[in-house]
Amino acid sequence: MFGKKEEKVSLFKRLKEGLSKTKRGITEKVDNLVKSFHKIDDELFEELEEILITADIGVQTTLEIIDDLKDRVKTDKLENAEDIKGILKEKLVEILSERSFDTKLNIDPSPAIILVVGVNGVGKTTSIGKIAFKLKSQGKKVLLAAGDTYRAAAAEQLQIWGDRVGVGVIKHQEGADSSAVIYDAICAAKAREIDVLICDTAGRLHNKVNLMNELAKTFRIINREYKNATKEVLLVLDATTGQNAVQQAKVFKEAANISGLVLTKLDGTAKGGVVISISREVKIPVKLIGVGEKMEDLQEFDSKTFIDALFG
Repeated sequence: MFGKKEEKVSLFKRLKEGLSKTKRGITEKVDNLVKSFHKIDDELFEELEEILITADIGVQTTLEIIDDLKDRVKTDKLENAEDIKGILKEKLVEILSERSFDTKLNIDPSPAIILVVGVNGVGKTTSIGKIAFKLKSQGKKVLLAAGDTYRAAAAEQLQIWGDRVGVGVIKHQEGADSSAVIYDAICAAKAREIDVLICDTAGRLHNKVNLMNELAKTFRIINREYKNATKEVLLVLDATTGQNAVQQAKVFKEAANISGLVLTKLDGTAKGGVVISISREVKIPVKLIGVGEKMEDLQEFDSKTFIDALFG
């Protein structure tokens, strides 16, 4: 067994490895930039702006960062280009921490229900399996609900994860009413005295109205049948889709009371700046990030640790 300190070091190492592409996309380019400039001038800021935008930090957020850096340079009378890296790091931590978000999963006290939403292909089912693994390893009794009844083989995929983790799965036949699956799962969770019920939801609904209606129906059942449960609504986003993930977050935020974000596939992109863009523009806390294929590679998000791994 890992000791707590060893486990933290191991997770940080995995995080650094998982963010290696993003590191190349942001910090290595910043390093090369400050080495090529002896002093801070407008040309340096123009090139830094381009680096941040191409890393998917977003145009608006990037312009705010650049303006703040210029103010700081003027106030502190900085001249050495090397100083830019330190104040950029401080600014990114500030953006990710500024709303004092609670980035822990909201699952206490039990019973708790986690509703997981997101479009198909973002890693929703895999994330559910990894969350179940994480919670079970903490001693929680976990049950899964295969509420994505529209996608072919979605229930089977979730069942494979349930078997792998060693937790039960409530499912109906393909095409069944999603909210009926959630209802049965709530009944089973009560009967089995489950600590955390994790529910998959439909990922392919034709438009925002369909999405809102489907989610509203599910929320009505949860509020009626499991009103005393602690509730968490997680939106899963694929980090490799960049600004498209930001737009998805805005649509889902209108459709449901999203309480946290799960950003998957951060290990597969050089554009991990989307974490910063989402934090600033969508104003929902990032709670979990995926930095690899292994069960342990879905990690709790901590802004300082994230930036340290990026710049370290």
